[in-house]
Amino acid sequence: MNPYLDDNELYLFNTGKSAYAYRALGCHRVAMPEGYEAFRFAVWAPDARAVSVVGSFNGWNPRADPMTPCGTTGVWQAHVGIARHGNLYKYAIMTKKGELIYKADPYAFFSEPRPETASVVWDPIPFKWTDDAHMAARRRPARPPREAPMSIYEVHLGSWREGRDYAQLAAELVDYVADLGYTHVEFMPVCEYPLDDSWGYQVTGYYAVTSRYGTPEQFKLLVNAFHRAGIGVLLDWVPAHFTKDAHGLRRFDGSALYEHPDPRRGEQPDWGTMLFDLEKSEVRSFLISNAVYFFKEFHIDGLRVDAVSCMLYLDYGRREGEWVPNAEGGHENLAAVEFFRALSRAVGRECPGSLLIAEESTAFPLVTAPPEDGGLGFNFKWNMGWMNDTLSYCKLDSYFRKFNHDKLTFSMCYAFSENYILPFSHDEVVHMKNSLIGRFPGTYDEMFAQLRLLYMYQYAHPGKKLLFMGGEFGQFAEWNFRRSLDWMLLDFPQHAALREFVKALNLFYKSEPALYERDDGWEGFEWRSADDSAHSVLAFCRRDDAGRELLCIFNFTPVPHGAYPIRLPYRAKLRRAMSSVEGPEAPVSVAEDAGGCTARIPLAGYEAAWYKIDLLP
Repeated sequence: MNPYLDDNELYLFNTGKSAYAYRALGCHRVAMPEGYEAFRFAVWAPDARAVSVVGSFNGWNPRADPMTPCGTTGVWQAHVGIARHGNLYKYAIMTKKGELIYKADPYAFFSEPRPETASVVWDPIPFKWTDDAHMAARRRPARPPREAPMSIYEVHLGSWREGRDYAQLAAELVDYVADLGYTHVEFMPVCEYPLDDSWGYQVTGYYAVTSRYGTPEQFKLLVNAFHRAGIGVLLDWVPAHFTKDAHGLRRFDGSALYEHPDPRRGEQPDWGTMLFDLEKSEVRSFLISNAVYFFKEFHIDGLRVDAVSCMLYLDYGRREGEWVPNAEGGHENLAAVEFFRALSRAVGRECPGSLLIAEESTAFPLVTAPPEDGGLGFNFKWNMGWMNDTLSYCKLDSYFRKFNHDKLTFSMCYAFSENYILPFSHDEVVHMKNSLIGRFPGTYDEMFAQLRLLYMYQYAHPGKKLLFMGGEFGQFAEWNFRRSLDWMLLDFPQHAALREFVKALNLFYKSEPALYERDDGWEGFEWRSADDSAHSVLAFCRRDDAGRELLCIFNFTPVPHGAYPIRLPYRAKLRRAMSSVEGPEAPVSVAEDAGGCTARIPLAGYEAAWYKIDLLP
């Protein structure tokens, strides 16, 4: 590495075109021309009067290691020969008002464990990856991601099992997720954050994986273990906003640097956080490089981008008079639109095969369309409308579901407008919303029956799948980040059986192309019974590339049907592939006619059933 920052690196950073700003800024070991090694420190602080590096290596003395400005770039650099791996450090910044403030390094690769706030000089022995096969397959996938199976297990690392570090999770969590048959795991945010209660969504150190659970190398060990097991790793990423903590990014050099100076553009009142100013080129370089950093340095397979709606709309969470329109008089954040397009291009160019997933709750158009077609460039978007309608329907007493049948059918009016993921995430099992199983009315047995029904409906509906930890065995309590999941529930037969059911569901899903090859169009979906609100029964066919069909039928009431009629426009016989109800299979009768046939299907109360269709000549 060049001991001094070169002009091209700084030009790319200043113009918002850098995808590797972390290689220039921050703390790096370099070989000096004089023949000794030192650590080069570089920080962007254009409004500072003076900057110095302070740390455990110089007694935290602001006069010991002053930094030199790099022309008019706003970047300062210094070389410290006595710094060593593991030393603590900060930047001492003299503002234009004469105030001396101490800041953690925005580009630090590691941070001091909370409640302390210093950055850590980090230059370990390089990690030896053994996931070459996985990375090669990611770069050159057999099928585009939208045509491949994707079932995601969402995890909060601190509360899956309490007290585990990254290395212990590599030994336990990987085998657990692999046994359940998931294709991907998604971690809630792992970038360094000060407050446990924020779950990681209020970040101070974007380039430092949290020290709560170990070192960056231990986190790489965890990712590597998942890849060796054939499981992709997704991360929650928070480029919308950051915390106000004094050592963080807020008023970094005494001015509104990473945030907009106008609080109507620079603060998020609902969350008490600061919003990134995406009009600044250097902020765009900071965030785009951060995404590339996780793809390159940690082999992450995808980023789920949090709070996209907050970034896209200037009036998000604000009342009239509390926001400023854009230059065209609208409420769209035009800088955010261009940021997402630039992010998509950079990731596609530098990290082929990597995924960008939007948590976006509005009808903003073309979220998953490529930038060249006017889109934002995401690969997938969470389908919040489907999730809200489905859970709203499921909590109803079965008698009242017939009056709300449209909550199940409406999603197909827009199911192919984007490439969707169907999420039952952590957000749905907190804040008095209840657990998934706790939403259902009825007896203990009926609650389990309806949860199995819900999961089969999710897996049959077009879109990829996501489930938050604990949902696989029917955790009754809401999620509490302070303690482990209620693993003792697996001592009870219903809970243990539910986990085995989810395992079987994942196995069947991955083996049945009709459930994933055509998630993006009507070629893969056809209604067979959409309007039977009186009985709260729904039926449709999923179809694969070869035209093979899977009939999916759902009974959302406890009332059984001995011979529920389903009209098929061809002659066929049906073979049951999977059911949410245990027990012997009742025969399906098929009556043929000139235009096809009518299958009469036995349905138990709260049953979901899937049938393979064999066409007859």
